[in-house]
Amino acid sequence: MTRLKVKLKRGLAGKDKRIIKIINALGLKKTGDVKIFKKNKSIEGMIKKVFYMVEVNEEN
Repeated sequence: MTRLKVKLKRGLAGKDKRIIKIINALGLKKTGDVKIFKKNKSIEGMIKKVFYMVEVNEEN
C-alpha cells in the first residue's frame, strides 16, 4: 500500500482559518514537521487544498 510523506514547508502566520484547520487536521504544527499517511481520498483532498504549503513524497 502506498503512503504519503507530507512535510510543512511554510508557516501558518497570516493564513486563512480554513487553511490552518486543514494543516492542524493533518497533524502538522510548525515548519519542517513531517507526517506519513496511508494514501486515501480524504488525505489527498486535504493536500490539494494546501498544496502550496506542503511538500509531498510518495513511498511504497
